[in-house]
Amino acid sequence: MELSIRLKSIINLMDSCSSIVDVGTDHGYIPIYAVKNGICKTAIASDINSGPLKKAEKNIVNEELKDKIYCRKGGGLSTVSVDEVEALIIAGMGGNLIRDILLEDIEKVKRYEYIILQPAQNPEVLREFLYKNSFEVIDEDICIDEGKFYELFKVKYIEDVKDESKEDTDYEISPYLIKKKHPLILDYIEYKILYYEKIKNYILEDTEAARERKNSVQCILNRLEELRKCLLKS
Repeated sequence: MELSIRLKSIINLMDSCSSIVDVGTDHGYIPIYAVKNGICKTAIASDINSGPLKKAEKNIVNEELKDKIYCRKGGGLSTVSVDEVEALIIAGMGGNLIRDILLEDIEKVKRYEYIILQPAQNPEVLREFLYKNSFEVIDEDICIDEGKFYELFKVKYIEDVKDESKEDTDYEISPYLIKKKHPLILDYIEYKILYYEKIKNYILEDTEAARERKNSVQCILNRLEELRKCLLKS
C-alpha cells in the first residue's frame, strides 16, 4: 500500500506503541500501515461517517487485519474509553474542529503518550491553542502534497508546562521549524505572505472594524517579511 506524502509525514512522526486511535480515519490507511509495519500492535479506526468507515473496513479485511484493527463509528474521541489506547492521530480536519475535539475529551487527551495532529485548514488556530494550553511540543513538521502545505504537530499534554511568551506570528509560522531550518519553511513563509496580501486586498470597506482588520493583517505581513529577510540572510 502506497501512502501519500501527507500520510507518510504522519507515519514519520509516530513512535512504537501498543495501540493508537485514528480519528477521522477515512480509508483506514494510517492504522493499516502502522500495524503492518510494527509501529503499533492494534489500532482503532474511528470516523463519524458511515461511508469512509465502510471503505476502511473493506481495506482492513483485504489486508487480513480485522483481528488487530477495529472500526468504530462516532465523533471525536467518543469511540474510545480512557486509557484504551496509548496514542492519538487526528488528520484531515480544520484546526478549529481538532481543537474542539481535544477540549471535549481533555481527560482522555491528558493520558496519551503522544498526539499527532495534521490540520487541513487553520493550523494557526490549533498552534495557538496548543502553545497556550499545557501541551508540550515534541516535534513539528511541514510537507507539501499535491500543491498544498500541511503542518504537523506532535505533542503531549503536560500539566503546568512552561508557557513561553509568543508573538502573533509565532502561531502563523512555527518557531520550531524556523529554529531547525526546515527545508520548506521559506517557501511556506512566501505562501503565507501571498495569502495575507490577498486578504488585505479584499478588505475594501471604510469602517473602523475594516481598518482594524487591515492593520492587523498588515502587522502580520510586516513580521512575515522580516522573517523572510532573516532566513534569506542566514
